[in-house]
Amino acid sequence: MEYVSSDTNVWIDFSIIGCLELPFLLPYTYIMNSDAIEDELLSPSVLRDDLLGHGLVGVEITIEEFNLAEKYGKQYLRLSKYDRIALAIAKARGICLLTGDGALRKAAMREKVKTIGTIGIFDQLMAGNYITEHEYKFYLQQLLKHNGREIRLPKSEINLRLQRLK
Repeated sequence: MEYVSSDTNVWIDFSIIGCLELPFLLPYTYIMNSDAIEDELLSPSVLRDDLLGHGLVGVEITIEEFNLAEKYGKQYLRLSKYDRIALAIAKARGICLLTGDGALRKAAMREKVKTIGTIGIFDQLMAGNYITEHEYKFYLQQLLKHNGREIRLPKSEINLRLQRLK
């Protein structure tokens, strides 16, 4: 089972379109700093409990990760405290970072940390036959429906995938 350091925004995407359980079908263990789980996963009110029920694992940061997060605070001014911690966990542990946050993705690229986001998770679910092509199309359409409001994803990437299905 591969570990993936998790930011919060991707979980909100999955929650909004009603398929929070789907990423947990993949052979990953999603981890998130315990303080971030308590402080950031508050809306909708059941999000934290649902994610923990599906298998999200809270972790404490090491001294090395704390120091990295502090360093990132000086380098990447647009990142929140918990963004910096998620990046530090991924970097220190040599694991992938799950995020859709543009500033965090750019920082991860500079730090040579592999990232995946909402669309990438759906791609893997489809490629691994965890969801059908029909379900894949439906969820992509749901992402488009909510895009620009609660969800902020590159519309062109979603449309590209929908075009390939035709």
